[in-house]
Amino acid sequence: MKISTKGRYALRLMLDIAVHSENGVQVPIAAIAHRQSLSEKYLEQIITMLMRAEFVKSVRGAQGGYLLSRTVDNYTVGDILRVTEGSLSPVSCAKCAGTETCPRADECVTIGIWRRLDEAIAGVVDQITLADLVAEYHEKHKSEQICPCS
Repeated sequence: MKISTKGRYALRLMLDIAVHSENGVQVPIAAIAHRQSLSEKYLEQIITMLMRAEFVKSVRGAQGGYLLSRTVDNYTVGDILRVTEGSLSPVSCAKCAGTETCPRADECVTIGIWRRLDEAIAGVVDQITLADLVAEYHEKHKSEQICPCS
């Protein structure tokens, strides 16, 4: 399984909003694009997907921008990736029961591999929250938070 740029950028976008809106300040898409060195147009496509999923909300006006719809601990990496990627299963039949989508599922020898791989992927991405990523961001950038004048 390979995560597309949309999925990777969606994670970066959500993390950027989480970090830069901690005081309730709306985050403009242009600022996110600049900080992340990404195309504003491409981020607009991704933010639209995230808005449809009700992960972010927009605030219009001169001081407008984007805010998370929920608290950071209520998003998992898996939630975010599924908005842009759809299913994270390595093969479509990993989720099928019996002959639901594959007439060979009951006799298929490899189905167990795909199901275990699917469970392993979900076990990772569904355990990491946006709050975890925010904490890691602050840990990696704590030297930037120290006032240079002290």
